[in-house]
Parts: sequence; structure tokens; C-alpha cells
Amino acid sequence: MVLLIAVGLGFIAALIRALVRQEKLGTVQFKAVWLVFLAFLPQYLAFSLPSTRTRIPDSWIPAILLGSQTLLIVFVVINRKKPGMGLMGIGLILNFVVIALNHGFMPLSPATAQQLIPAGVSVNLTLGERVEYGKDILLLPEKTRMGFLSDIFLLPHWFQNYRAAFSIGDLILSCGAFWYLWSLGGPAPIHTAEVEHAQNL
Repeated sequence: MVLLIAVGLGFIAALIRALVRQEKLGTVQFKAVWLVFLAFLPQYLAFSLPSTRTRIPDSWIPAILLGSQTLLIVFVVINRKKPGMGLMGIGLILNFVVIALNHGFMPLSPATAQQLIPAGVSVNLTLGERVEYGKDILLLPEKTRMGFLSDIFLLPHWFQNYRAAFSIGDLILSCGAFWYLWSLGGPAPIHTAEVEHAQNL
């Protein structure tokens, strides 16, 4: 959720920046975009699509999460010269590490989980098990490895209908995405070949 917010704000900021500069908004240009689709498809099937998420065994989730993170890290490495890619890579690596160290799931503390449950709703949460059909596993802080990298942050309370927890990795990843989108409203990047050509004139 925090990444979607960053993307939305990034596009708005880039548009405003381009309007102020009275120039066209830059185009999104990436190499190997297919890696992103390949990374998100299994996550969509496992966590979002009702007809499939109930059929995917919990034992598959670690492979889905770590595999998706790996593909996204490769995508960032391929596009590392673009603005914000460094931050995005750091965020992805932090998430990969904490997931890999905690049974292949993103750790979530009982206290944080309780804050995600709407008032008046009863949900059975069991320590050491996956939280419903999500990517999280319910762990006590003392049983969590590198817990400071887990889903410890919450969206502000005024997001009443979109309660969600996120990690510092998610936050850094989102900052990288915002930075890239913000750059689309600025001057067009000068390619090395163009610089060499200008120097030779």
C-alpha cells in the first residue's frame, strides 16, 4: 500500500514539476520490464486473487516471496543507472533479508497485528503461523530475527479503510520509486553518446 501511495504522489509531483518548467513529462523507460510482471504475477495469485489464494499451500509462500524479491533485485540492477534505483535496491534487499531469516515470511508482531483488525471484528491469530492469506507470519518480537526490518510501521489512522503494516524496506523502496517518478518532471537525461558528440563539435 505504501508503494502505491508513493507511486501516486510521484506521478502528481512529476506532473506539477513538468508544468512549472513548461516542459513535457518524461516517459517511463526501463529495460527487462518483463521481470516485474514475472515477479508480481505469483504474488497476485497467492495474496490477492480470491480464486487462487485459498488453494496455494503455505509451504509455497517462501519460494514465492523470495523468488519475487530476487527477480525485482535483478530488475533494479539492470536499471541501476536510473534515478532512485539505488534506494529501490536497498529496500528490496532489506525485505529479502528479513524474510529469508524468518521462515520465508515477513514477520508481524501480535501488537501490530491487533492494530490492523477493525473494531468489533474477531480474528484468530496463532503465533508462528501465517496471518490469513497474506505474506506475514505472526511472531513475538523476541522470536523475530532482525525485527527492526519487519512490518513494524502502520499507515496513519486517517487511512480508515486501508489499514496496512509496512517495513523500513518498503519505505526505502517507496522513496526510490517516488524519486524516479519525480525525475520524469525534470530535465531529460543526457546520454553519454550525446555528451561525447557535443565535446567533439
